[in-house]
Amino acid sequence: MKDLIVLCLLALVAGSYAQCMCKSMKWGTCDGTPCRCTLFIGENMKQPVNCDKLIPKCFLMKAEMYRARNNMSTRSIGGKPVDTAFVDNDGIYDPECDNDGRFKAIQCNKTETCWCVNSAGVRRTDKGDKNIKCEPVETYWVRLEMKHKSITNGPDMTQLKTALADAFKTRYDLDAQYITEVQYDASSRMIIVDVQKPKEDRTVDLPRMSYYLEKDVKVLPLFKEQSKFEIKPNGNPMEMENILVYYVDEKAPTFTMQRLTGGVIAVIVVVILVVLIGLIVLFFARRREQAKYSKAQAREMETMS
Repeated sequence: MKDLIVLCLLALVAGSYAQCMCKSMKWGTCDGTPCRCTLFIGENMKQPVNCDKLIPKCFLMKAEMYRARNNMSTRSIGGKPVDTAFVDNDGIYDPECDNDGRFKAIQCNKTETCWCVNSAGVRRTDKGDKNIKCEPVETYWVRLEMKHKSITNGPDMTQLKTALADAFKTRYDLDAQYITEVQYDASSRMIIVDVQKPKEDRTVDLPRMSYYLEKDVKVLPLFKEQSKFEIKPNGNPMEMENILVYYVDEKAPTFTMQRLTGGVIAVIVVVILVVLIGLIVLFFARRREQAKYSKAQAREMETMS
């Protein structure tokens, strides 16, 4: 009888543990009744999170930075959809978040250098000082360029769209109505998915979904369950091997020449120097030719006299 009671208690504890876990965040810790989950985002800083939904991107980035500082594991047919679309060239940083997990419009990363970000936390202006003026700007359109691994038989468009809609709904809780366009080039194995919402909509967080998807493809899943992201058109698995994300905001970004990388600037400088040197060489070559011509005429006149 005692053994039976012990087994029942163990089963109850195991069942409680299975329910009290953060399915949407592998680094989350959960305990208590009712179950409460938190995520370390800094030294002795625990952020309460709702593990029934995807965790806000701002909290995820802070958690990654915390783990990186403590030597813990953290781990493209295509092109822009419109001229104002841009990619995340800065990568991960330690952001400032609002209480609900949204990125603050101005980010300084604990330095005197600051910049403006969109709702995806991606820099959308040149960097400046703490006096820079920023306003909240929503990312309402995300373009996903994904390349799948080699397969024997590619799907048709109907199968592909259905499979994408199913995977996005099941894995990221994104309704199919937000998938506005799908393009597919079988020869390059490229899939392009446009995910878009009304500009005035503040209820759907597209960057949150795209960040989970990026991690699924590029690194390791953020979910507790480490199954890979794949779509199954007509029941045939397709696994992704590469992804590029473009962001389109309600307002166009305001980058200037300061956005150019050191390598690009160096190339421009070298080209200008080559042109200048070429002009100088050409100038002195012409001067020398003119000098030779003048001397030859002078000797000819002396002989005639």
